[in-house]
Amino acid sequence: MPPRSRGIFEVEDKDAETREKEKLTSEPSFWNDPKRAQEILKLIKSNKTWVASYYETQQAVDDAGVLLDFFRENEVEMHEVDKQYAVALKKVDELEFKSTLNNPEDQLSALVEINSGAGGTESCDWAEMLMRMYLMWGEKSGYKVTQVDLQQGEVAGIKSATLEISGEFAYGYLKGENGVHRLVRISPYDSNQRRHTSFASVFVYPVIDDTIEIEVNPSDLDWDTFRSSGKGGQNVNKVETAVRVRHFPSGIVVECQETRSQHQNREKAVKILKSRLYEVELRKKNEAREKVESGKMKIEWGSQIRSYVLHPYKLVKDVRTGHETSNAQGVLDGNLDDFIKAFLMNKTVVE
Repeated sequence: MPPRSRGIFEVEDKDAETREKEKLTSEPSFWNDPKRAQEILKLIKSNKTWVASYYETQQAVDDAGVLLDFFRENEVEMHEVDKQYAVALKKVDELEFKSTLNNPEDQLSALVEINSGAGGTESCDWAEMLMRMYLMWGEKSGYKVTQVDLQQGEVAGIKSATLEISGEFAYGYLKGENGVHRLVRISPYDSNQRRHTSFASVFVYPVIDDTIEIEVNPSDLDWDTFRSSGKGGQNVNKVETAVRVRHFPSGIVVECQETRSQHQNREKAVKILKSRLYEVELRKKNEAREKVESGKMKIEWGSQIRSYVLHPYKLVKDVRTGHETSNAQGVLDGNLDDFIKAFLMNKTVVE
């Protein structure tokens, strides 16, 4: 890659910072401050990931150049050059895309909360379709996906669900999914085969790690227990292992029924609450920054971000970026990367 690219991705700076921080890890007093030690180790790991990605991309570009020279000497076929060029182009594109994830919280895992809108069974079914979409995206992307909470609809679908998508940059990739998702289709629940419009909201927030401290006063919490309502047979419903906690200062309510252990669910609920509080602070900072910066998209809770039309034609369109595709089923099967990329790159892409 040319020197300018090295500057854009700050490779030398990250390399130098990594060497400096690695020296600190060998000091006898390194673990005297566990929190600081964890922050340093996290920074080292992050820098190494970026640098490795850069040099891997650089190698792909160099290989394409070498093959081109060989082609000029009639030592390789053009299809070999084309193949390596496509590999290099993809890696450059991926590196540029990943460079947009430059906020500290972008590297964290994500919690995805899905809620059905008004409309009863229709919206509940749509919420479950969205849950399946994010489950499939997470699995295809190599993330671990865990169902933290699930509230079934009265007839079909779900009223709400919370998924934890664990792995590096999960929040960075999914943060643009915040907002209202709209579905237009012929209803499978309408005997007259009429077209219906349904809404569901998605709320994504980062999962805090050990390097982030969020103070929660136990006296500010009000706890309830209830029987789990998720699928899994009768055993899951025999005792009140599911928990609900309300945080009085913020009004945030968190429910967790991930395991059959009430103690473990309480611990997870507190972690989710802290993640929610952390996201609130991030949102305040973002709103303050957006007042200063102009010409950029805003992530506003409650705004409609994407429409999924299944009748009379098939179309999924993001109203913020203009990116669209006629492969609606592919999107619902978890193929979200093009929409994620269009949002993060802040470009209008029309297939």
